[in-house]
Amino acid sequence: MKKKTTKSSGNVFVDLGFDPAEAAVLQMRANLMSDLRLYIEKQKLTQAAAAKRLGIAQSRVSDLVCGKWDKFSLEMRITLEVRLE
Repeated sequence: MKKKTTKSSGNVFVDLGFDPAEAAVLQMRANLMSDLRLYIEKQKLTQAAAAKRLGIAQSRVSDLVCGKWDKFSLEMRITLEVRLE
């Protein structure tokens, strides 16, 4: 039995049925979280070192690394991304 596949729109949240505006925000949030996690991984930073570089508590880095998205607003994710530049 063949499974039907559907071409992606390029935004998984649109594909899941979210309103396009909300889907764009959700995609930005996901991209920023992913970027932060990848940076920590590629730089081989400990959570303590990442916390110092980001200017946040180690427990917040733990939340980030564990993917606790709900603990970070879009504004906070942008702030953390800028701190890494």
